[in-house]
Amino acid sequence: MSDEKKFAGYICTGCGIGDRLDASQLEMTATRDGKMQSCKQHEMLCNAEGVKMIRDDIDNEGVTHIMIAACSRRAKVEAFNFTDVAMSRANLREGVIWVRPEDDEHQETTQEMADDYIRMACAEVKYMTKPSTSGEQELNKNILVVGGGITGMTAAIESALAGYPVHLVEKTGALGGHAANYYKSIPVRSPYADPQDTGVDKLIADIEANDRITVHLNATIAKTEGAPGRFSVDVATESGSTSNLSIGAIIQATGFNLYDPSSLTQYNYANSADIITNEEMEKLAKEANGGPIKRPSDGKEVAAVAFVQNVGQNSTEEGQLPYHNGIGDMIAIKQAMYFKELNGDCDTTIFFNNLRTPGAGGEDFYRAGQQKMVTFSKGDVSEVVPGSSLEVKFHDMILNEDASMQADLVVLDVGMMPNTGPDPYAQLAVEEAEDEEEKAKAQVMLENAPPSILNLDYRQGTDLPHLKFGFTDSHFICFPYETRRTGIYAAGPQRRPMDMRQAADDAAGAAMKAIQAAENAGQGRAAHPRVGDLSYPQFRKEGCTQCKRCTVECPFGAINEDEQRYPQFNEARCRRCGTCMGACPVRVISFENYSIDTIGQQIKNVDIPDEFDEKPRILVLACENDAYPALDQAAMNGVEINPWARIIPVRCLGSVSLSWITDSLNSGYDGIVLMGCQKGDDYQCHFVRGSAMAHERMSKVGDTLQSLNLEPERVEVYEVAITDIERAPKLINDMAETVEKIGMSPFKF
Repeated sequence: MSDEKKFAGYICTGCGIGDRLDASQLEMTATRDGKMQSCKQHEMLCNAEGVKMIRDDIDNEGVTHIMIAACSRRAKVEAFNFTDVAMSRANLREGVIWVRPEDDEHQETTQEMADDYIRMACAEVKYMTKPSTSGEQELNKNILVVGGGITGMTAAIESALAGYPVHLVEKTGALGGHAANYYKSIPVRSPYADPQDTGVDKLIADIEANDRITVHLNATIAKTEGAPGRFSVDVATESGSTSNLSIGAIIQATGFNLYDPSSLTQYNYANSADIITNEEMEKLAKEANGGPIKRPSDGKEVAAVAFVQNVGQNSTEEGQLPYHNGIGDMIAIKQAMYFKELNGDCDTTIFFNNLRTPGAGGEDFYRAGQQKMVTFSKGDVSEVVPGSSLEVKFHDMILNEDASMQADLVVLDVGMMPNTGPDPYAQLAVEEAEDEEEKAKAQVMLENAPPSILNLDYRQGTDLPHLKFGFTDSHFICFPYETRRTGIYAAGPQRRPMDMRQAADDAAGAAMKAIQAAENAGQGRAAHPRVGDLSYPQFRKEGCTQCKRCTVECPFGAINEDEQRYPQFNEARCRRCGTCMGACPVRVISFENYSIDTIGQQIKNVDIPDEFDEKPRILVLACENDAYPALDQAAMNGVEINPWARIIPVRCLGSVSLSWITDSLNSGYDGIVLMGCQKGDDYQCHFVRGSAMAHERMSKVGDTLQSLNLEPERVEVYEVAITDIERAPKLINDMAETVEKIGMSPFKF
């Protein structure tokens, strides 16, 4: 096969493009300025005839690089699915004719926009190469599940039923987790009137009967190396033996730990055997074995029980949980029903201050509790006094008066805390600390962290990164289950507090994602959100300064360091966001289909009129996941965008190189608008930290502007959601107004 490149352009005149634009001029721009060796027009490029025309040129004429000028790159992706060539797309429909008024007065500037987008797309494809796989991958269908509770067992069964061998690792000597000690569970089927069987015994039996599932009891993960499709996992047992497993993808289902209420002295949990947690209540009911529930201190049958809700939760006090469990009230209703079932006329009272019964059957379950004569008292419990009979002191929030009741047993609703390892960013903080005081503080945090679970051999730490409160990070809107470590999925209460049904659903979702990750890795394809992308980062070693910025800033821990401290890319871990490319100060990192040059050359190939033409140019770098779709939707709604704007989609704002900003300013652009996703704890960035990293980098642009004697208002960075259909165009139009006020750039040629 010849390595000779052959460039061809294709211009669609359908959807009104040919009516609004001079297609012949666009064709001339593509061949004269864009240096396309051929360029053809078609009245509907996406139909069977148009697609066949392109396919014939690829197959028969040896075309290797194509430029398609039609609709947005987000449209007609199935029609223009030419994976065997390098391809760029010029957005003439949503990007030009749908955002400009349809009249003669604006025809000139509308045509200029279209000509520029042609030049930009031609420049982009000239610096692209058809992506190819690394060749390092083979399909590895083995799935590792860490944790043998409801979540882990469900994930193992779902994976095995799909035909994938599973290794299930459980640190204790039996499967079942917390639920193994539960008497019954919250109902998941209509009429939601009574607690139901936990189903734990059936899950265990199904696992034991499935030949695809190998169970490792009394075992932990000693080390995890590699990447999706080629994880190498050492499993250590209590006996001291270690076995090595070759794994395609991993599901962490390590569940939760319960909050210890001992420090809350008002409840006297540590001072009475009859003041227990909701989980200890489950064990008590199960031990009753169908007979009456008896209190632990003396075996007396419980005649009065009080449930105290929201213990140590939703609090701003140090040492308490700042979040609410969410399901504690459902658990209390379930356990109150135990007493109505097993203890006859037991006086059963639930003290609450904000009753929550989430889920499809939550309201019905609450009503069923009322019908069973469970008492729901809106009261704030101030103290539980120990003794032969427990005194529960509370403030009645309905009558607004203090009161008390006597009980044989008090059950405290304590919250779930995630059972996760140390946060990798705490580990990095020790290494990256700028002074001894900062380092010492980070070291204390690390010393108080829980033991590692996965023991990842990653440059960025040993475990999965956390969101706030220590829960395993996942994108709660777009990508549940998916952590910041590609091919490793989190499920169950380590993501957020949840009941058994939610945990099982979580497990099924994580299993499907793990299977997808293993299959993608076997083909060298990227995972979410750029599913199918074969490209991966490569770098020029001779130009690398070993600054470590790429290894530290990668949101997914995809880059290790070799013995000489050069970056070592793990392409199967990579999500193809390009954050490493944006981080590199010497521009040596690139992808075959996305690089410093593919964007830089688009920027350079925009026609910059001189100042006397009074036609400013505004560069817009828009995140392809939120901002660019918002602009497309705005175009569909007929929202106008200023004709001076030239919009370039980027994979993530984290991939933006400062060189693009300085080159643009030096080239005479009058304003620059960067649009990324929301950052922070409630981030909406598809690549997790890309938007945050970009904001941090761009905070230093002011120095560049000052050195060039340019106004700081010329560069703006915004957080844009996919729903900002009106706001996104307005931000561009606002920049045009700013340029009009402060004047055009003095760097015009």
